[in-house]
Amino acid sequence: MIALFSLLIIIMLSIIVVRIGAIALELTGVSSEIASFQAQSAFSGVGFTTGESESMVAHPVRRRIIRVLILFGSAGVTTAVATLVLAFVGQTGNRVLTKVEVLLLGLVGIFLFARSKHIYTVMKGIIVRALEKWTTLRIYDYEQLFGLGEGYAIAKITVNKDNPCSEKSIKDLKPQLEEVLILAIYRKSGGKTEFIGAPHGDVILKVDDELICYAKEDAISKIFSVAKPPAVLPE
Repeated sequence: MIALFSLLIIIMLSIIVVRIGAIALELTGVSSEIASFQAQSAFSGVGFTTGESESMVAHPVRRRIIRVLILFGSAGVTTAVATLVLAFVGQTGNRVLTKVEVLLLGLVGIFLFARSKHIYTVMKGIIVRALEKWTTLRIYDYEQLFGLGEGYAIAKITVNKDNPCSEKSIKDLKPQLEEVLILAIYRKSGGKTEFIGAPHGDVILKVDDELICYAKEDAISKIFSVAKPPAVLPE
């Protein structure tokens, strides 16, 4: 039974390590969903060749976090498997059933623990303070900094061919963009993607440009939406 409880403790610690890694990634500017997925992928040792994974490796702070998760994950998975084998080896009959029941109850409890939003909020506060005290990571709560809970949003907008903003400079679009701040532009050129950070007013918006915009949630869609022609009513 000691081995079984040890297994549950290992699983609990693994979840906490993944949670710490996910929150650390989130505090570097990654969305919570992507941060959670990448932290789980790194801890389990499962790699995914996606643009998200490339952004993790290209960023020095995120790369350090992923490296630590891989290190803990390689030890945690091996230990969990070995402990699981020890928990049931040589057991027969009712003792196996009892251990299976304890294991299932323990896993249900761990699942509820991992899904609790209240526990997540408490853990996030503790993890943020710990990271600020014991590491050199730049800890920012981007959701709070950008006021994403106050009606503002950061969105990726693609400039379409029929969009009135295409082939015009940011300076010429100043009246329309009064309520929108263009933070960056991803431009496809020759099969490669060019990144333009903090574009100045002389930059011309081209077709297929992907704009990273910051504004109130309703302002972005109004400015960059393509106006539809008026409907023609039958005589």
